[in-house]
Amino acid sequence: MTYLAKPRLHHPTLPTNTLGLTRRDYEGKISTLCAGCGHDSISAAIVQACWELDIEPHRVAKLSGIGCSSKTPDYFLGNSHGFNTVHGRMPSVLTGANLANRELLYLGVSGDGDSASIGLGQFAHLMRRGVNMTYIVENNGVYGLTKGQFSATADKGSKSKKGVINSDSPIDMASLALQLGATFVARSFSGDKAQLVPLVKAALRHRGAALIDVISPCVAFNNHPGSTRSYDYVREHNEAVNRLDFMPKRQTITTDYAPGELLTIAQLDGSVLRLRKLRDDYDPTDAIGAMNTIQQRRARGEIVTGLLYVDPDAEDLHGHMNTVHVPLNRLGEAELCPGSAALDKLNMSLR
Repeated sequence: MTYLAKPRLHHPTLPTNTLGLTRRDYEGKISTLCAGCGHDSISAAIVQACWELDIEPHRVAKLSGIGCSSKTPDYFLGNSHGFNTVHGRMPSVLTGANLANRELLYLGVSGDGDSASIGLGQFAHLMRRGVNMTYIVENNGVYGLTKGQFSATADKGSKSKKGVINSDSPIDMASLALQLGATFVARSFSGDKAQLVPLVKAALRHRGAALIDVISPCVAFNNHPGSTRSYDYVREHNEAVNRLDFMPKRQTITTDYAPGELLTIAQLDGSVLRLRKLRDDYDPTDAIGAMNTIQQRRARGEIVTGLLYVDPDAEDLHGHMNTVHVPLNRLGEAELCPGSAALDKLNMSLR
């Protein structure tokens, strides 16, 4: 399959930030995700946020695991550092990198499967340790690379592509992060650029573990059981020599609604999202209030969006461990091996 390359030349009238960079300078490669995928909207929001913050791309380290979401770092900040880890192991690799070089801005991009299933343990420890990073979960409730099985965040009672009903209770990433001690917790919708871009900007400027749980619709699994035009029906009634899927082009779902308003969104598979944006008088510094708000709205079938909680006086992992301000990867032999006298002094302090 051939993909068109982005042109290297920029129009001379494109607006620039204080670094003299255009928005195009913060983009990456052309996306290979399905047309209309919500993940591409999240990538666009990250590009916009970094451009508006005048962040130098080479100061950003972006890490991911495995899944559709973990492909997306290739689509933004093409001139930054990047590392694609194994499934569910992004948090530990990022923690090690952060300890070695605290001067970089760390951005972890993961999915609901990568974070809420195989990587749940690593997600938990990164949040409770307060690693200074922005953790974006691109949450679509399915395993998009393996034909749409339920992920751990799928709502109980939801129906899969094959018509199977999910009987398991979902993991709420925002509630879990709050319980684990994250000092910045937000939730948004991939199509709400007006809300998502400021949240990404705030998370990038936050000191400590910042989570943004982004609801991101999957457009590949939108055919419903009983349809004579569904993939499964055709396969069952056709003797084919191979199995091919055609992913029809879809329009990206976008939203725009006021604080406190309830918005009902019909998705491409016929299911419905009910998004409730936080009111202007909501207090994001009350962690217990944030958890109550999430659960109260969830009981009504609503997904609350916005900045749920922030600790303005948060401290990160380096502060907890009292590490030196010089990045560890820049320390020389004299600092790393100070001699037996320094070792004896350290041992005495532990007795």
